[in-house]
Amino acid sequence: MQGKYIQGKKHKKKRRRSENGTLIGSIILCLVTLASITISLVMVFKCRSIQMENTVVMNELEAIRMDEEMTYTQGEVDALIANAVTTAQDETSDKVSSEFLSKLKEMMISGEGTTAMLRYFFPDEIVVADAGQYYFFPISDELAHHTYDASQFALDEEGVLGYYANGNVISHKGIDVSKYQGKINWEKVAADDVEYAFIRLGIRGYTEGEILEDDTFEANIEGALDNDIDVGVYFFTQAVSVEEAEEEARYVLDAIEPYSVKYPVVLDIEAVSNSKARTGDLTKEERTEYCIAFCEMIRNAGYTPMIYGNLKTFMLLLDLEKLEEYDKWIAYYSDEIYYPYAFKVWQYSDTGSVSGINGNVDLNISFEDLSDE
Repeated sequence: MQGKYIQGKKHKKKRRRSENGTLIGSIILCLVTLASITISLVMVFKCRSIQMENTVVMNELEAIRMDEEMTYTQGEVDALIANAVTTAQDETSDKVSSEFLSKLKEMMISGEGTTAMLRYFFPDEIVVADAGQYYFFPISDELAHHTYDASQFALDEEGVLGYYANGNVISHKGIDVSKYQGKINWEKVAADDVEYAFIRLGIRGYTEGEILEDDTFEANIEGALDNDIDVGVYFFTQAVSVEEAEEEARYVLDAIEPYSVKYPVVLDIEAVSNSKARTGDLTKEERTEYCIAFCEMIRNAGYTPMIYGNLKTFMLLLDLEKLEEYDKWIAYYSDEIYYPYAFKVWQYSDTGSVSGINGNVDLNISFEDLSDE
């Protein structure tokens, strides 16, 4: 997923994978069966995750991997299952430590999924699962990393995540809302210590491409501002050209002109699974180009642009190296962040509860005051 490869490199990669199929299979634990709980796990192991005594083998594998992410289809995994199971059983004593197997069993019994296990056993790579495939991205030192200390995050009694220093919360509580939250009592929201809210301004339809304002945009932005809650806005894009990206930016700028928008103006980039989605065939390069076009118009108008997405967005859909200068807002639903690169806002729950809102609401944590940056 790092752009286009020349045809010769594709053939060379296929030939290497074929020639080293047995070698890769020997270090891949694809399936572990625990009869007592009838659980099966398919796992893909690669060179950097297993410490082997044979340094020659390790060097050969490293040469195969180079700095490219690896992708394994379900078919490729299935083809290695028989050999991997035999290898894991026959060579446990000298290839796979008892500590490793104990941890694996512990994670399986606790009900953790395959993706969570892969992420645990491959800490130097970003593992993304999508459409039946597992993508492994070596963590790059070319991109800025966040510096948050995982041990300083904690949930309070109400499930609100905070970031602490010297026993004090230094983070900021926020929400994001759209028409799906219905009518909101913003006075009660403010009383629940919500400092900022990202308001959905609108969307571009994923089939016809029409731009539509969120039904509750005006009520939400006015309600938040009337109760001294800082606001940012976000727009769900389905642009398929630079011209459409700039059209979306102009639409957003016109809509927020009457309001005091101190928090970032956000471009929401997410893949649409519907086969009729007009953005379904966009390349990573195209999405990145359109993202830049939107962000530059927002910045030139005096606002702070920001990009919202999940792991799939940032690892599969966009070229992060070209987007370093823009702030990121990541969606990852957990109290432990799984993303090494710099970000300003973390949407850590989509099932949060806040006074004044009926039903679930997205909860966000930020690590600095983002107003008037």
